[in-house]
Amino acid sequence: MNQPSTARHIEGVRGFIFDIDGTLALGDRLLNGYQALPGAIELINLLTQRNIPFVAFTNGSTKTPAQLSAALRQAGIHIDASRAITPPRVAVSLFLQKKYKRILVLGTPGVWQPLADAGFEVVVSPEKAGDIDAVFIGWHPEFRLADIEAAAQAIWGGAKLYTVSTAPFLATKEGRSIGISHAITAAVQSVTNAPVSIVGKPSPHAFELARSLLNMDAAQIAIVGDDLTLEHAMALQEGALSIAVHSGLASISEIEKLAPGQQPHLSLPGVEQLLELLR
Repeated sequence: MNQPSTARHIEGVRGFIFDIDGTLALGDRLLNGYQALPGAIELINLLTQRNIPFVAFTNGSTKTPAQLSAALRQAGIHIDASRAITPPRVAVSLFLQKKYKRILVLGTPGVWQPLADAGFEVVVSPEKAGDIDAVFIGWHPEFRLADIEAAAQAIWGGAKLYTVSTAPFLATKEGRSIGISHAITAAVQSVTNAPVSIVGKPSPHAFELARSLLNMDAAQIAIVGDDLTLEHAMALQEGALSIAVHSGLASISEIEKLAPGQQPHLSLPGVEQLLELLR
């Protein structure tokens, strides 16, 4: 894309939604030990200095927003917990709207702690319980058959099925890694045939929470990410500017294969080039 066209796209942006894994940083396969990608530290510092609103949104659910903020800070990326979004944070907002009370969670504390803090009665799988309003699947690398059974029993009892993400992969320092919530969700659905609602990217619930934190219209927001099925898809469906980076899952060749009108507005090697444009 030529420079004048690029400048026209950037001019209308008033706020940013950043993906984390593969965009701002890379962690290990357990999403620990973050390492900032080139330009990420300087970019976040620049936006902070200019008072340009932004949020950082991961589909990972290993950490609460406060823990995620602390982990990024150790890598030199200073993002306040109020600006850190995880799918459980979206779930809290959605489940309050639904007036749910009792949630069966398949996941580690990063998945269920935000729900408990918000006042929901949380049942942690594989514990079984009646009167479950929703089954919520997140990061759960130690899941077993008993977890699938607990989820199935709750769904057969009338609970609705939710998951943080159905993305099959995520970007790590070691390369492409399997999306655990995707695998667990597929297993539960294979047994129950239950429809599933995604609370993370690219769901409308996810975008609405991010948009409300930025307090601006979709057309003023740029979504920056490395996954065409998540950040780019969300930008297209919500009318935001899509900025794809090649530092994670999406490659230049994959982007070029997209049909005209379905390609990102900007395609950059990484956030380092976005930093240069904003400077």
